Parts: sequence; structure tokens; C-alpha cells
Amino acid sequence: MSAPSGQLIGVGTGPGDPELLTVKAVRALERADVVAYFAKQGRGGNGRAIVGDLLRVDVTLLPLYYPVTTEIDKDTPDYISQIAAFYDASAEAVATHLREGKTVAVLSEGDPLFYGSYMHLHVRLADRFPTEVIPGVTAMSGCWSLAGLPMVQGDDVLSVLPGTMAEAELARRLGDTHAAVIMKVGRNLPKIRRALDAAGRLDEAIYVERGTMANGAMTPLASRDDAEAPYFSLVLVPGWEGRP
Repeated sequence: MSAPSGQLIGVGTGPGDPELLTVKAVRALERADVVAYFAKQGRGGNGRAIVGDLLRVDVTLLPLYYPVTTEIDKDTPDYISQIAAFYDASAEAVATHLREGKTVAVLSEGDPLFYGSYMHLHVRLADRFPTEVIPGVTAMSGCWSLAGLPMVQGDDVLSVLPGTMAEAELARRLGDTHAAVIMKVGRNLPKIRRALDAAGRLDEAIYVERGTMANGAMTPLASRDDAEAPYFSLVLVPGWEGRP
């Protein structure tokens, strides 16, 4: 007889406020034998911080520490090879528990299949083990709710743009959409500001950081300095030009 197979669960932890976890996510954490989470070396990880008060005392924690973050350019062969090897090793670490018949919940800030690290495990494991993905409230949803900012209506087009893309391409896409969410802000804030200005959208843009968290804040981007933005931050450019 073959050994029993465990279950992989990608758990969306939402944008930061633990009260925005879904009931389904909480129940998955309650039954998980192992909780895996991504983090920088020496840190506890954002996903783990969100669900910290919900974890059983006897649950096995499996930290997955990134080998590189912003120290190496993401387009260099060195970064690409290191990060691919990291996801291979992380998938194997999770698979070890799955082969033992355990239920492994992998935490993912926001939604697991929307810019989430979980998806790198999903594509490596979902065809080998029973898998469930529990969606989470996205960071952009949490931020526009904090701002009380209507984004799109009717036939409006919403573009989700990474702030890491080339400045000229970012400006082009901002000029060709009704509304936009710019993610991955961090050190890219000066470039994002220039792209918005070039597209004639700077005065509409709202900067939001740590949306839904206790220390959340927002301001017109034109009023915000160019200091590096925290991990939980993004820029909103609303549509719905005909709103009353």
C-alpha cells in the first residue's frame, strides 16, 4: 500500500488586519499540522505576524527564508538562478511533510495567486498532492477601502502595474487606462512619481501604506516625499470620471 498523502493548502492571509481573514482560512489554520511561511532571514514574516494569535501551540512551523531580496537586480542570471533554486528547495521541504500524510498550510499575504510567493510552490506541487487554495482579501482592496476611494465603474478599465517595470512603459500604460493600482513601490517611488507626471495623472494619485493595519496611512502622492516606501504600500489612481 502507498503511504497516505497529505494536503497542501495555500492560505490567503489578507492585507494585514487579522479580522479580514476569511472563516475558511481560520479553519484551515486550525486543522493544519504544519504552517509554512516566507520571510527574510532573521525575521518572522508578515504572513505569520497576521495569523500569530490563531496558531495552535503544537503546530509545526516551517519558515522559508529568502536567499536574496533587493541586494541583487531581479533580472540578472545570478538572481534568477538563486531564487529558482530557493523555490525548488522550499517545495521539497513542504513535500517532505506532505509525503508523511500531513496537512501543510502555506501562508500568503493578500491572495495566494496574486503576486504571491505561494504560487511558486503551487506550480511545483499541485500536480503531485491534493491541493486547495483559499483566496484572501488583496492589498489593493484593503487600501482603497481604507482610503474610501471608488476605483472603477461601468466600462472603466483597471490596470494593475508593478512599480518595478521600466519608467517609459509604466508611463505609457498609465496613460492608456482609466484607473490603476501600482504595486511593488518600495525604492521605486521616485520613478513612479515621474511616470505618473509624464502621463498627466500625478494629481489624481493616492499613496497608501499599511492599509487595514493599525498604523495605516494615506496621502496624495504629490505631497509625499521620495523616501523608500514600506513593503505594505501602493499607489491608487482612481477612474470613474463621471462620479458625482
